[in-house]
Amino acid sequence: MKHPIRHRLEYALARCFIAVFAALPLALASNLGAALGAMVGRLPPLARRVERNLALAMPELGATERAAIRASVWRNLGRTIAEIPHLHDFTLTDGPPGQGQVQVLGAPAPEQDIGTLYFGAHIGNWELMTLVAAKLGRPMHGVYRAPNNPLIDQWLRRQRARVSLAPLPKGASAARAILTALNRGGAVGMLVDQKMNDGIPVPFFGRRAMTAPALAQLALRRGIDLVPMRCERLNGAAFRISFLAPLSPGPSDDAAALMGRVNQMLEAWIRERPEQWLWPHNRWPKEADDTQDDTVS
Repeated sequence: MKHPIRHRLEYALARCFIAVFAALPLALASNLGAALGAMVGRLPPLARRVERNLALAMPELGATERAAIRASVWRNLGRTIAEIPHLHDFTLTDGPPGQGQVQVLGAPAPEQDIGTLYFGAHIGNWELMTLVAAKLGRPMHGVYRAPNNPLIDQWLRRQRARVSLAPLPKGASAARAILTALNRGGAVGMLVDQKMNDGIPVPFFGRRAMTAPALAQLALRRGIDLVPMRCERLNGAAFRISFLAPLSPGPSDDAAALMGRVNQMLEAWIRERPEQWLWPHNRWPKEADDTQDDTVS
């Protein structure tokens, strides 16, 4: 049997939902995704996971504030999934965006022989970032963590390939492909806010979090600036994506120090729009409940 029955059932169910979203206009699909996400987020195990992560990262919030954020997190995630079949429908604008539009602030870094490294986080609809770069004439390879279900992974790769250069699943093959792209002067985008069990400990929300060092290691070895790319959901299916001032490796930076600066920036974005981050992800280990990094104010 090529794929386990469970994988095939998961894939069939996912494709049914995606077919419904694809048949609807973008704004309506996004609203339906929000409603379904809110329903799923009420399941006790999922609600507890987000509650635990919010309490760890932002203990200053009261129970009412956490509950409001928790509900909005699942609505945002539902919208993001529902918008996947409509990614190619989004258009760019310089002014305030309407539904199906992305306001762009700043501009991608100019092409250079040593390549360009962009980084972002799972905020807003992160799937739009490679699309926007491509529409601005700076297509990039997006590095992503492959889902456990290979059938869903294959489908997602096809969707992403429609709006950007070939996506690269994390792993040894991706590392080789990243180097090849950079050697050709290409652009590579990474979402660097998720846990990597064999990464390096870097402060994040005042707690040590295992962090993938590849972004910093590439920047240090090749002398490349890191270009922050921030996505914000403004209203429904209306977005803003900002290309911010590059982070330049300092003379005394190592991978941990540079990723510390990256994490500080991501934390600031998340604190501003906590309802749009991927809080269901277990960013901190279980022992973080009782362990805080006192070196971070």
